[in-house]
Amino acid sequence: MNKYALTLSLIFSFLFTLSSVSYASNLIRGDGITQQTDCFSRIFSDYESWRGFMERKFKRKSQSEEKLLKALTRFDSMFGSEKFNHYKNNLSCINFSYLVDGNKVRGFMIKPKLSTKKLPVLIYNRGGNGNFGGVVFGSMIHNLFPIAEEGFVIIGSQYRGTFMDGSPVRDEFGGKDVDDVTALLKYIPDIEGADPDRVGMYGASRGGMQTFLALKKSPNIKAVATIAGNSDLLKGLTYRPEMERVHRNRIPDYEQNKEAELTKRSVLKWVDQLASNVPILLLHGTNDKRVSVNHSIDLATALSTHNIPHKLVLYPEDNHGLIKNKAKANKELVNWFNLYL
Repeated sequence: MNKYALTLSLIFSFLFTLSSVSYASNLIRGDGITQQTDCFSRIFSDYESWRGFMERKFKRKSQSEEKLLKALTRFDSMFGSEKFNHYKNNLSCINFSYLVDGNKVRGFMIKPKLSTKKLPVLIYNRGGNGNFGGVVFGSMIHNLFPIAEEGFVIIGSQYRGTFMDGSPVRDEFGGKDVDDVTALLKYIPDIEGADPDRVGMYGASRGGMQTFLALKKSPNIKAVATIAGNSDLLKGLTYRPEMERVHRNRIPDYEQNKEAELTKRSVLKWVDQLASNVPILLLHGTNDKRVSVNHSIDLATALSTHNIPHKLVLYPEDNHGLIKNKAKANKELVNWFNLYL
């Protein structure tokens, strides 16, 4: 991740905490959901408020007016008042808390405001680990709002320990945190306008791993997709050795059981356990420096061997976030889930 992107990630993480103190109406009406807060509140209540906050943050870090102007120009090009107001007018969005195994976990839900029929549901699995890569307001606008406005309810978990200061539990990078994903299924019938009989799941980067691990426990998922997902964590270390630090810090008993723990988290090692009636979409950029495109290519080959329906879409010279082909990738996702849900 470059320095600018890392700065934005840290800022957005801080802003998540600020936004979580403004309460919203209860968009999920079942027991077990608490602290439902409106994404469009406090500094996110309007674009100028958000931009003003970011300007003050950039100003403290910028060494000149020229650098400040460049930072604000980048921010406006990524977001902008027109995009912000469009999503605020057309989407409902909340952050919330829920309990899994007695642990408080944070989640989020996005859905169109106006719909005359029940909508299919997508469980979204984020990438990263711990607070890094958490789904904050900026990433919602960039990654999730465009999908939701096409007629989907999106719900997802931040994974245990994320944005929870002082929490005794930690994200285990594909361990018990997978239960944080599957626990969301029981709340889907409590979302007004959501169709519990049409549920799909997709994930980005590490979220691809979460998607396949959750799929093993969730027979009601109708279709899945991954974006730059990893399929073989042990082999992945040959592409990106520095990931061993994440594994060592996150995965319990890693040093004693490295191969076994990575195998548990690698769908390529147990493709034969996947349901043959759940179609799988794989999206990947060929110039991905963080998760090699070979993860998706190898998985597609294995899926073919086991006659599991799938589609592999590669984006030449694109990176981990599919920046050059974001609109095309979103269209692939929407078309895939419209076809199978």
